[in-house]
Amino acid sequence: MEAKEYYYAAMYLRLSREEKEPESGKTESNSIRSQRDMIRSYIRKQDNMEIYDIYVDDGFSGTDFDRPEFRRMMEDIEAGNVNCVIVKDLSRLGRDYIEAGRLIQKTFPAFSVRFIALTDYFDSLTADRNETALVVPVKNFVNDSYARDISNKVRSHQKVKREKGDFIGAFTVFGYKKSGNNKNRLVPDEYAASVVKKIFAWKIDGYSSLAIAGLLNGMGIPSPMEYKKMQGERFQTGFATRIKAKWSAVAVNRILTNESYIGTLVQGKEEKINYKVKKSVKKPEGEWAKVQGAHEAVIAKEDFSIVQELLRVDIRAGNGDKKAHMYAGLLLCGDCMEPMIRRVNRYKGKETVSFICSTKNRNGACSRHTIAEKDLNYLILIGLRQQISLFLNKDRVKDGVERMEIHFEEVAAFDKEIGKLRMEQDRYFSLRAGLYEDWKKGVITEEDFKNFKEIYGKRYWELQQDIEKQEKTIKKLFQSGVVAGRNLERMKNAMQITELDRATLVSLVKRVLVYEDKRVYLELRHKELFSKALMMAECIETEPHFSGRETI
Repeated sequence: MEAKEYYYAAMYLRLSREEKEPESGKTESNSIRSQRDMIRSYIRKQDNMEIYDIYVDDGFSGTDFDRPEFRRMMEDIEAGNVNCVIVKDLSRLGRDYIEAGRLIQKTFPAFSVRFIALTDYFDSLTADRNETALVVPVKNFVNDSYARDISNKVRSHQKVKREKGDFIGAFTVFGYKKSGNNKNRLVPDEYAASVVKKIFAWKIDGYSSLAIAGLLNGMGIPSPMEYKKMQGERFQTGFATRIKAKWSAVAVNRILTNESYIGTLVQGKEEKINYKVKKSVKKPEGEWAKVQGAHEAVIAKEDFSIVQELLRVDIRAGNGDKKAHMYAGLLLCGDCMEPMIRRVNRYKGKETVSFICSTKNRNGACSRHTIAEKDLNYLILIGLRQQISLFLNKDRVKDGVERMEIHFEEVAAFDKEIGKLRMEQDRYFSLRAGLYEDWKKGVITEEDFKNFKEIYGKRYWELQQDIEKQEKTIKKLFQSGVVAGRNLERMKNAMQITELDRATLVSLVKRVLVYEDKRVYLELRHKELFSKALMMAECIETEPHFSGRETI
């Protein structure tokens, strides 16, 4: 069977009377809902497929093909409206192996209809002759291996639940517990969640993961393993011993990198090799099931993002210090982009602190870029205030957004960058549209026609991607609360401080570049959002459309 460019799929769901469970007051059975969820989940992942219609025969035997919804589906197939049929498994299509085999091997191919049975892993588009002519009839006759089918169905059911954001694990991540009302939903564990918050706060404050583990052990806080035991959970691990488990740098890093704490449910990291072997193998991260907003977050997304950046750089505390210096992981040489090293010089009872380029310190090809810590503190404090004041002067953006019932489409229409991109996109569209006439008139050759058509088309879609990126930035501006949220409050607070601290620095600054002659460059976080906010402030001031509630 040849692949089609696009598929209009029929979702066929069936359950016999014998298979139905008595459910008073329900319009359809649980099995039908399960089938619908599974097929919808599959179609959502296909970029060349959409649902044409859903056909449900709830309470009809699979041995009889005279079923109302099945007949309606066949009518749509014959009319050319449907070119793909998807069922949960082969038995949903029918249990009469002769008729089912005729449909799969004769009728569907005659109408160029692709047939997919999800849990039986059969797809007529990719199936070879042996699968179609031998495996399918045998499977319809004996339903293959009962044990394998049960395993696959359970696995598929779990997959659907994961994708819906239902927690299906036996043990929760440290910081959460199962809801008393719904065992498939996580809620924060007040005590453990407070420990998680401490761990993230310490990391932002400059503590290494090993130092954090030492602090936790020194405070007598039980490790995740010990805490589970204290809660009466029968938790076992291959690393368990009779010795009381303590916090370690590995355990701390496991918490610091876990997306569960920002409300994202992460499951399906491992899977069994097959139904006969109990051994599990790790899956690539791209195949994990992740559902955002599945439960309440205990860590802000911004703080989580900051911590991930800090974990990617080498942050070490000095000799005898519990935590790294204030600029650890942020201060770089502006020329070679290597970290700056903190040096402490003591002379005649006086102590001076400065930073030099680590490349030069290793006798590398770079200059020292020396800058005293007190000078750096002053320059960053002044520079931070200057850059923040540019944004805070546009604080009326916040007031304007709160006054107006403003929509994203209206905002995007006044974005100057998007306007320029759309103009350029229209130009390439016109150029591409005129190629055919030029070719017909003999102005260009057929080869030029094909080449320029591909070039203009490619550029058109590149511009479309740029437009979508700009629109995404605007959405983030108005939806993430950068204008009216906690970042604005942090900036306001930063304007009042007279002395820098690491928490303020890390929350506002992505990195600090030091050049020769004590020149310092600050790269603020959310730089794109800040610039976009300034642009939108100008729009609010200059465009009459934004002067009040009324819209044009």
